[in-house]
Amino acid sequence: MDAALELLHDTISSPWVYLALFAIAVVDGFFPVVPSETAVITAGVFAATGQPDLPLVIGVAALGALVGDHVSYAIGRHGGARLLDRVPRDGRRRAAVDRARRGIAVRGGLILTVARYVPGGRTAVTLTMGATRFPRRRFLAFDALAAATWGTYSASVGYLGGLAFERDPIRGLLFGLGLALTVTLVVEVVRWARGRRAARVRAARVLKGDPSSTAGVNRGPFLTPPPGAR
Repeated sequence: MDAALELLHDTISSPWVYLALFAIAVVDGFFPVVPSETAVITAGVFAATGQPDLPLVIGVAALGALVGDHVSYAIGRHGGARLLDRVPRDGRRRAAVDRARRGIAVRGGLILTVARYVPGGRTAVTLTMGATRFPRRRFLAFDALAAATWGTYSASVGYLGGLAFERDPIRGLLFGLGLALTVTLVVEVVRWARGRRAARVRAARVLKGDPSSTAGVNRGPFLTPPPGAR
C-alpha cells in the first residue's frame, strides 16, 4: 500500500499534472463527460502535502474551464446561430428562442455563473449564449469570474480534506477520492431524476393531447431556454 501511495503521489506531483488538469478542464467545457471536478478535487487532496501547488492547481483548472467554455461559445456562435435563423418567425419554437434571448440578455451573468457548477448544464448555457450572440466581452468577464470561483471551490474542497488527514495520507487520499466520486454521483443522479421528470411531463401532455408535448423534441441545446429564462 505504501508503495502504491508513493507511486500515485509521485505521479500527481509531477509537473505534467498541471497540463493534465488543464486539458481535462478544457474538454469538459464542451464535451461534458470528462470528470473535471473529480480531477481537481483529487489534486487538491495531494496539494495538502505540498505537491502539487494549490494556487497552480486553482489557476490551471480555472484557465482550462475558461478556455473550454469559450470553445463551447464559439461552437454555438458559428453553428447554433444558423440554426436559430432558420426557426420560423411564428410558432412555439420561435417563442422559446425569444425567451432564451431575453433571459440571457437580462440575467446572462447569473445564469452563466450558476451553470458553471452544473456539469452538462454549463455546456448547454455556453452553447446557447454563443448561438444567441451574447456579447463576447461580457461573456469573457462573467465566465472568468465563474471559472475562478469554480476552480477555487473544487481545489479547496480536496485541500481541506487532505489537511484533515495530514498524518494519515492513505485515509486522506481515500477521503478525497470518495468525496470526488460522491460529488460526481450526486450530479448524475440529479441529472437522471430531472430527465425522468421531464419525460413524465411530456408523456402526460401526450395523453392529454397537448400539441406542445412534441414541440421541444429534438430541438437541441440551442433552442432550449436556459435556467431562469422562463
